[in-house]
Amino acid sequence: MEIGSTLLWKRQSRIHTVIYQSIEDNIKKLARLPLHHEPGVKFTYSEELDVLGYMIEKLSGLPLDRFFKERIFDPLGTEDSYFYLPDSKIEGLVAVQTREDGKWITFPSSPYYDPDNPIKGAKRFFSGGGGLSSSAEDYSNFFQMYLNQGTFNGKRLLSRTTVQLIMANQVGDLLGESGAYYGLAFGVLDKSGEGMGRRGSAGTFDWGGYFNTQYFADPKEQVIGILMKQTQDTPADETGWKFRQLVFQAIDD
Repeated sequence: MEIGSTLLWKRQSRIHTVIYQSIEDNIKKLARLPLHHEPGVKFTYSEELDVLGYMIEKLSGLPLDRFFKERIFDPLGTEDSYFYLPDSKIEGLVAVQTREDGKWITFPSSPYYDPDNPIKGAKRFFSGGGGLSSSAEDYSNFFQMYLNQGTFNGKRLLSRTTVQLIMANQVGDLLGESGAYYGLAFGVLDKSGEGMGRRGSAGTFDWGGYFNTQYFADPKEQVIGILMKQTQDTPADETGWKFRQLVFQAIDD
């Protein structure tokens, strides 16, 4: 689950476009396409989590937004996590920004993503791999559940062995000597990555959102870091690695 938005900004006027496609429509189109390569030959970033989202819908008999609410959000006590924001939450959505001529401006829509997606359209596309809007507090609950080996506030969401499977190396040596590997939905730091410094202990898991939200959790240090940003096309931005380094520098025991 990737979270690319946080709830912090004042409302702006918007043009609403109705988009009727569902995750089912998208996956059925995907199923007609050939594979890029045979599984296990190399790593290719893909829509496999969307496939998983559609599978959840079929097995549970629930639309993915309702499944997430009943099985994840409610047990975690989250109050700001949605695919599409209710009217009462719209005022809190942060506008996506980009730099142009040294100034911050609102990021325009593109062929790849509409920044206003959480509040517009037919509101029926529930992606398994992205598209949620949330808050830092909500997402910290999600990470704490993993640090607790599948439980949060006495409620078990995942078994301990399932958490171990999610954090296990799923790609072998396909990434080379990067200091990390891919588990299921997270990048995970290995022992050599720990030795490279500034990234955390071995077992630290992380990922990021489309609009540069960045997050990590270190099971050894029991530390969670969440940096909510709403930016695009900012290649000179160094806040991500600097934030992570500052978090670990703050450990004083």
